[in-house]
Formats: sequence, C-alpha cells, structure tokens
Amino acid sequence: MILSLVLLLILGVFVAGRIVRFMAHVGARSTGSESGRHFEEIVVENPEVDAKIAIVPVQGMISREFDPTGRDMVDVIEDQLKLAAKDSDVKAVILKIDSPGGEVMASDDISRALVQFQEKHKKPVIASMQGLAASGGYYVAAPCRWIVANELTITGSIGVILSSLNYRGLMDKVGLQPVVFKSGKFKDMLRGSKRQDEIQPEEQEMIQNMVMETYEKFKSVVRNGREQAATQNGGKGRKLTDDWEKYADGRILTGKTARDLGFVDQLGNFQTAVDTARELAGITGKARLVRYEEPFSLGRLLGLAVSSRASANTHTLKIDLGVDLPKVQAGRMYFLAPTFAH
Repeated sequence: MILSLVLLLILGVFVAGRIVRFMAHVGARSTGSESGRHFEEIVVENPEVDAKIAIVPVQGMISREFDPTGRDMVDVIEDQLKLAAKDSDVKAVILKIDSPGGEVMASDDISRALVQFQEKHKKPVIASMQGLAASGGYYVAAPCRWIVANELTITGSIGVILSSLNYRGLMDKVGLQPVVFKSGKFKDMLRGSKRQDEIQPEEQEMIQNMVMETYEKFKSVVRNGREQAATQNGGKGRKLTDDWEKYADGRILTGKTARDLGFVDQLGNFQTAVDTARELAGITGKARLVRYEEPFSLGRLLGLAVSSRASANTHTLKIDLGVDLPKVQAGRMYFLAPTFAH
C-alpha cells in the first residue's frame, strides 16, 4: 500500500510537471536521433528568429556508465551533435561544460565526436566553461574552435590518474590469507591483497608507462586542438605559450591563468560565448538559442522507481562529506581534477 501511494504521488508530480513544461515550452519541436532516442527542441531565447545556436551540456562526471533510466552520457551528447548537424538552421554549437572530468575513454569519445562534427559540417563549437572544467572537462573543450571561461573558473588539471587500494595490512590484522591462481605473473596486477614485496618492479613500470602514454595523448589533444583553433581563427584568440607543458602537470588553474597560458581564448560568461558563437558563425543580429531534451517517458519514470526501490532495499553506509563525489573504480584510468581523484 505504501509503495502504491508513493507511485501515485510520483505519477501526480510527473503529470503536474508535464503540464508545467507544456505551458512553458509551447511550440517545442519533437525530433528523433539515429539511436532511436527522441528529443524535444526547447527554445531558450529569441523564438522569432531562424538562425539557431544549439546548447549541448557536459555536466558532472564524464562516464560511459548508464544511469537508472538507461541513458549513456556520451551517446546522448553524440545524438545532440547529430541533431545539430542535420538542422540547417543550426549555425553553431555551444558546449556548456561544468565537469571535474571523468573516464579516459568517455572523454576521448566526446572529443572525437566534436572534431568530426566541426570537420564534416563546418559549424563551429564554442566551449563555455562554467564553475568547473578541469581534466576531462578541459579535454573535451580542447578541440573546440573557441574557449570561453570565467576568470574564476577552475580548469587545467591536465593529467591522468589510475589508483588502487591495497588492503593487505588489514587482512593480516584479521588473519585473512589470500589464495590466488593465475595464468601469468602479471595477471594479478593491481591486486589489493598483495604484500609490498610482491609488487614487481616490472609491474610498476608497465602501469606507469600506460599512464604516461595516456598523458601524452592528452597533451597531443590540447596541442592539436589549440593549434587548429588558432589557424581557423586567423590570429584571433590565444595561442599556447612556449612553456605551456610546464603547467600540464596536473595542477589546477583559474580561468584567468589559463587564458594567460593560452588554454583559453577569452574571459567572460555564457553570454560572451553566445556573442562569439554568433560572430564565428556569421549570424547577424540575434540567434535563437535551443537545447535538446529527452521527454520524461513512463519507461524512464518506472526505471527511476525500480532503482529507488532497489536502493531502499540495500543497506549502505554513507558518509556525508558535503559534496557528491564521483564513483571512481579501482584499476581504471581517469582524467580527473585532484579533489575528485581519491
């Protein structure tokens, strides 16, 4: 009965929300993506003009992990870029970034999609950095034609981290002894139950080489992206300073320092990014700002309800640190700002 009442309440909130959204978004256009997802085109500003600028958000942890509704962040962003590509009225895209970074592969997938979008469709992408656009958040900004940041934006943190937790000392204290069968001497790399003297120098060297290889890829994305942007912008914007790699050591930077080093083209806010997008796209006068939003379907509602019920039946110890930290998995490489990398 309690579950039925909760579901009824959720349904009521859902219906009320849909009514409010309908009133607020009269005239929103429904469109489909190649993946089968359906989006609504929501007009943010200036519905009376034809030329559009699409806003694509990159918010939170960058990951290929599915959320409770079955959505993959990377696929959703790629779908939105495809919709912007198909619409001839969309002249430019603003990538609105507020992210500490995330998974290496997910960040690279978004970066590649941005490069292909700009090369194939000749529509500029302008990165608008919000409060946080660090590590993987900067990785996805680097290929953009123009980068705008607030002078207080936290950015930079160019680097890679791979971590594991060694709990052998705790096992020894409680009398647990690991029993491991493996096909090769390196099959248990990063195993948390190893004693310190069991970690072979070759293992440490291989893992460090993997990290450094990925780090070099990060730097090449920054170098190539900024050089390409400088060429396309005809001398406008900022170029990387000669010693920029000195600051690509994982340290975080303010937007102002990032601009001085050439990681960012311009200081300003979201409106600054809009004005620059209009200029680069050759839009005279106003532009219609639009965003793509997935309709809240009954399937997604049920998915959230099932997820909530599963969470309610799971006994989990949580410590409130005052901030929602991203889920970092041991043994996986990340582009993450230092605060979120532990």
